[in-house]
Amino acid sequence: MSTERLEKKKTIDLRKKHIGPSCKIFFSHDPIKIMQAKGQYMYDEKGRRYLDCINNVAHVGHCHPDVVKAGAQQMELLNTNSRFLHDNLVLYAQRLQDTLPDKLSVCYFVNSGSEANDLALRLAWQYTGHKDVITLENAYHGHVSSLIDISPYKFQHSSDAEHNQSVHVAPSPDVYRGKYRADHPDPATAYADEVKDMIQGVHEKGGKIAAFIAESLQSCGGQIIPPPGYFQQVAEHVRKAGGIFIADEVQVGFGRVGTHFWAFQLQGEDFVPDIVTMGKPIGNGHPMSCVVTTKEVAEAFLSSGMEYFNTFGGNPVSCAIGMAVLDVIVKEDLQGNALRVGRHLSSLLEKLKEKHPLVGDIRGQGLFSGVELVKDRLKLTPATAEAQEVIYRLKEQYILLSADGPHRNVLKLKPPMCFSVEDADLVVEKIDQILTEIEEALGLKLHNGSSVENESSKRKLPAEENGHQCLTGIAHNRGSGQGVQQTKRLKT
Repeated sequence: MSTERLEKKKTIDLRKKHIGPSCKIFFSHDPIKIMQAKGQYMYDEKGRRYLDCINNVAHVGHCHPDVVKAGAQQMELLNTNSRFLHDNLVLYAQRLQDTLPDKLSVCYFVNSGSEANDLALRLAWQYTGHKDVITLENAYHGHVSSLIDISPYKFQHSSDAEHNQSVHVAPSPDVYRGKYRADHPDPATAYADEVKDMIQGVHEKGGKIAAFIAESLQSCGGQIIPPPGYFQQVAEHVRKAGGIFIADEVQVGFGRVGTHFWAFQLQGEDFVPDIVTMGKPIGNGHPMSCVVTTKEVAEAFLSSGMEYFNTFGGNPVSCAIGMAVLDVIVKEDLQGNALRVGRHLSSLLEKLKEKHPLVGDIRGQGLFSGVELVKDRLKLTPATAEAQEVIYRLKEQYILLSADGPHRNVLKLKPPMCFSVEDADLVVEKIDQILTEIEEALGLKLHNGSSVENESSKRKLPAEENGHQCLTGIAHNRGSGQGVQQTKRLKT
């Protein structure tokens, strides 16, 4: 176990003094100090082990020895920029391209998902000569200025945010809570038609579409799975308008969905984006990312006359680490593991839904799952406070989980890919216990299999449901016989 250099309180005090106050921390009222990690586990300063269900960054497992070794060995030899010839750069680009459709053949290596998406926008603007961009409700694409404009997850609740007039927000293709739901005869077409109408409105105002950008599966937006055929139809409308399609795989790529290596492939073999961006899992925690596009888009970027250079993008160490990650995915059959464990997890979660009135929807693919909690299955009233209570109670059980979505009522499971069947059993068992206690405290029970009855209307849990400030009064009765205790909970 790593040696603690500072006492936890000193670490907290120094963070408050020297780190920007807008840089939030998990479990802010009682943060965890992590000293070491391995596989799907993280360890605090007292050696306590936490099961990590949050980190889609440590894709093949925290501190995987093969990845660590590859980076260390290359760092001993050479680390320089890509203006010098080096085999790692071209071999890694070739390895990445082998996982993608043939037309996606040109790589630009950068250092983060934000850099990748920012560059993707530049490529689109240059290739099309247009400026307008269509994004989705609740989308998140990064933290740099150009991406905040196309990330409604960040700005939609801000009253003083200045809206970029060249950015247009289409409805999220959410078939549970969205405009067109699972009972609609063709939600994919209905949502795609919203984009078509938006394009027409842009043209009527004199604008021209450069790109449509979407996460292949919305993560921060609440683990949203687009209906099959949606991307194909959107791409047709966008390309007809002279724009291109950007698929953001920063959170969901590299085999996480199990059945495919890339999440956009869930839409079918007939769908190929014009640009794919990737990050987070690409380096297993090492800062690297990539933009992959077509030869036509790349040549248009060259024709601008502006040279593109990134000091650290594609350096030999990053590429060695990237290749090691790909090797581990194959060697340990992590895509297959995501499929097998993901199916087991989905089955367990569906049983939770049958049992618990607070569980409104289960959705996901592979090791990318969401559990949406609602206080009323008919009205879909978000159970924001309850979701926050679940994740804090899981922390007490040494399980790390987060809640997200526009109402912060969706429990998100996106663990390292070495997550096991036993891990899934443990997490669902603990969620089951916690939901049972919360529902008993609130007097909730299933009625006629779908609606929820509240036997104790006096036990209401105050919480703002806008996803930005969640001070809840949820309480749990641990069998003390003393009723419901009020505890202050902050969002994580």
